[in-house]
Amino acid sequence: MKIFFLFLFVISASVSFAQQHKTENLIVVTLDGMRWQEVFGGADPVLMKDKRFTHDSGTVAALFGSEERTERRRKLFPFLWGTVAVRGQLYGDRLSGSEVNNANPYKFSYPGYNEIFTGYPDSGVNSNDKIKNPNTNVLEFIGKQKGYQGRIAAFTTWDVFPYILNRWRSGIYVNSDVDTLKFNTPALKLINDMQFLEAKPIDVRLDLLTYFAGREYLKAYKPRVLYIAFDETDDFAHEGAYDQYLKSAHAEDGMIGDLWNTIQSMPEYRNKTTLIITSDHGRGDQIKEQWTDHGERILDAGHIWIAVLGPDTKAEGLVKTPAPLYQKQIAPTLAALLGFHFIPDHGTSGPIQSIYH
Repeated sequence: MKIFFLFLFVISASVSFAQQHKTENLIVVTLDGMRWQEVFGGADPVLMKDKRFTHDSGTVAALFGSEERTERRRKLFPFLWGTVAVRGQLYGDRLSGSEVNNANPYKFSYPGYNEIFTGYPDSGVNSNDKIKNPNTNVLEFIGKQKGYQGRIAAFTTWDVFPYILNRWRSGIYVNSDVDTLKFNTPALKLINDMQFLEAKPIDVRLDLLTYFAGREYLKAYKPRVLYIAFDETDDFAHEGAYDQYLKSAHAEDGMIGDLWNTIQSMPEYRNKTTLIITSDHGRGDQIKEQWTDHGERILDAGHIWIAVLGPDTKAEGLVKTPAPLYQKQIAPTLAALLGFHFIPDHGTSGPIQSIYH
């Protein structure tokens, strides 16, 4: 009898969730190498004043500086703190008892993105080389579900993403760097021309063009799942250009806000789309000079963050975590938001239930 009643409870809970379930579409955005320190604390006063990293400290301080940590973060990320923090959830402010970590030990890009999308911190994925990912990713899984076939797309600045998402096997449309935008809309034709004519100051197309390509594709073709991957924050950090790192982060926050407004203006997406924003890895902090770097030898580089906004996510703002959350939980969470159960090829990773309960 106990087993019977337990079975009835599980069925009842599943039916209840299905009835309350509102998310029909997903938007995923990543900011490569974006530190949690700036997300939750704004511009670092020490790095802003350090001439090795910030050429015009006065201008940067005027744009992003303040004595108050909460005001600095609001200036740097007005969408995150003006909209997501009010109507959604943020995880990863370690000063407030909220921890999110890499489960992979490598703390750099390909292993991080593999963990985000496959739910598995694979020790065999340990370089940034252009190797086709052997692990099934959650976008590939969703793309096989009824109503989602052929309706998954990714627009990325970094040209390794076709391999990370293994577009040859997964069937996901992945447009990276200067892949030709073979579409007939005037906007996408213009963006295609621009990406081949721009100067490429970081040797790949501008995040702005990646964003506009993703936004215009969304408007024209209405995918059920869209992934946009920004890259400039990591590139400028490696160059030690803290001022440009901040400006890119601020601009990307603006693009995400614009994307959210676009979503809310379209009946196909309004009030039935969840937005998840995160990062592949963190950066150094305990030794200030290490803010430019990440990897196994940098202790802080495994500390990341997550922001969520959508119809199934309670408006709780900054969420404290009784135990650390892990990057590998993002993949099953994405599936769960759509009502699916994603099981990684290896290991077990449970979703972050507070995001959709």
